[in-house]
Amino acid sequence: MPRIALRKVKTADKEHFARWWRDRDLLRLTSGVLRRATDEEVDGYFKNILENEEDHHFVITSGGKAIGHLSLAKRRNGWHETQIVIGEKGYRGKGYGSKAIKLLLQRARRLNISKIYLEVRPDNARAIRAYERCGFRKVRTVLHPKNKRLPKTERMEL
Repeated sequence: MPRIALRKVKTADKEHFARWWRDRDLLRLTSGVLRRATDEEVDGYFKNILENEEDHHFVITSGGKAIGHLSLAKRRNGWHETQIVIGEKGYRGKGYGSKAIKLLLQRARRLNISKIYLEVRPDNARAIRAYERCGFRKVRTVLHPKNKRLPKTERMEL
């Protein structure tokens, strides 16, 4: 496996994000919302990523190629939520996500961030196994009664 790295998101990454946010297979694994994102929605979400000063957003690269996105967002009571997307299909299910999370956790330790959680679809067994390999453990099921496509998630914490 080629070396992977994390780098800050830059303006030129918008084209990758737009493609990933419109990938039906990827959406099925994450939010479950299969409606195509409009250009305005992509612009707004990407602008928030670039301008947010509290959260940490990274592009995952392999051999210099952008393959995904990883974030660490500040939440309440000292908690931070992480989310990861391996956007490039050829890199999914091959350990790139686990390696990227481990790199993120190293950065989090340097920033004195220790309370980290994530939420994952209960049927995304591949992601759950990857998170467990990185030290996350299931702590509870979170219900989202207003979300018909994603009525519940599994909360996992370090």
